[in-house]
This record gives sequence, structure tokens and C-alpha cells, in this order.
Amino acid sequence: MKTFNEELKQHIAVMQLAERCSESVESAANLLITTFQNGNKILLCGNGGSAADAQHLAAEFVVRYEQKRRALPAIALTTDTSILTAHANDFDFDSVFVRQIEALGNSGDTLIAISTSGNSKNIIQAAQTARAKNLNVIALTGESGGTLIDIATLTITVPSIITARIQETHILIGHYWCGVIEENLNVSQFA
Repeated sequence: MKTFNEELKQHIAVMQLAERCSESVESAANLLITTFQNGNKILLCGNGGSAADAQHLAAEFVVRYEQKRRALPAIALTTDTSILTAHANDFDFDSVFVRQIEALGNSGDTLIAISTSGNSKNIIQAAQTARAKNLNVIALTGESGGTLIDIATLTITVPSIITARIQETHILIGHYWCGVIEENLNVSQFA
């Protein structure tokens, strides 16, 4: 049985390697700030743990991260069970996020597409639809980046093939974005 210390060492090793992502993480932060400053919104999607991360980050944007500030427009496309089940039943699961992007996405919005493999069919279709509607797409993936790397406006590939370590790094990145956005909005026209 693996010990907690072994798990912790693996986590720390991936977090140290994540420094390779710094430039793209900061570029994505700037894109998100611009999205909000221009009066646009953030859409987020993912599957499983990545769906939970999408919901987590949307909540941080809408409610708050660390500072009291105005609500920021963000929607996790993973939360409406009626839409998700109706679409999966009437059409298919691969396009479950497409329909929501068609309904809610506008030019200048940003989609945060989360897939540890970068190859989830429904996330790929969501990114393709978002790009076709002139949304920016930030992809959060694992080591290879998968197919998403060719679709996204900006891709952050966590240097790991271990799903848990990738997801842990994704949430750190998301928390960084929340903090930077709050700092910038407090000194901007939206303070």
C-alpha cells in the first residue's frame, strides 16, 4: 500500500514541474481579466473531477475568492441536470456542452475546457463550437495536451500523466487566476 508520504512526494514533484506552465497560466489570467473587463463571461466544462473543478471555479468567480467584490459572470455547464440529461437522452453525450455554448456563448466570452487527457469528445466538441462562435478557449489538460491543444486559444498542459496530480494542479491554477483577477479588478474600473 502506498503511504501518504509517497503520495505527497509525487504531488510535490508535479507541482514543481508545473513551473513550466507559468507563462501560459499568466497569459490565461490576462485573457480572463480582459474577458471580464470587456463585460463578457466565462463558461466552464469538464467531466467527473474536472466537472467539479469547473463548478468550483465558477463559484469562486460568482461569489468571491478572497475579497469582497462584485459578482463576476461565470457559468459551469456541468450543473443543470435537466439540460444534461435531456440532451444526452435526445441527442448524445458527446455534444452535451455544445448546445449550452450555442445558447449562452457570445463572441468575446471565454470557455475554460478542462480535460486531463485533452481527448474527451464532449470537451473537444465544446471547444470547437466555442471557437466557431468566436469565444476564446483556455484548455486545462495533462502532459500530452491531446486534441484540445490544436483547438484552444491557449493550452496549459500539466506535466503529468496521473489524473489526480493533474487535477490538483488544475485547481491550484484556477485559484491563482481567481486571486489575480480579484487583485486586478480592485484597481480597475470595476473596483
